Amino acid sequence: MKQTAVDWLLTQIENKNGKEFSSYYTEFIEQAKEMEKEQICDAYYYGIDVDSNVKSPYQAAEQYYKQTYESNT
Repeated sequence: MKQTAVDWLLTQIENKNGKEFSSYYTEFIEQAKEMEKEQICDAYYYGIDVDSNVKSPYQAAEQYYKQTYESNT
């Protein structure tokens, strides 16, 4: 699974004993992750040909994001 830029940044902060930082800014971190997901999906959406098995380009983008960046746990 690939790591997004926001996930990487959060890991770096936590590695510097920033767990208090991350819990304090949880709302902002989650918002940043959602914004990043939307940007990745938009980029995929505008750069693909629609797969015949997918109903829309946005569904294909959403599927791509989940397969690439979300864990199956």
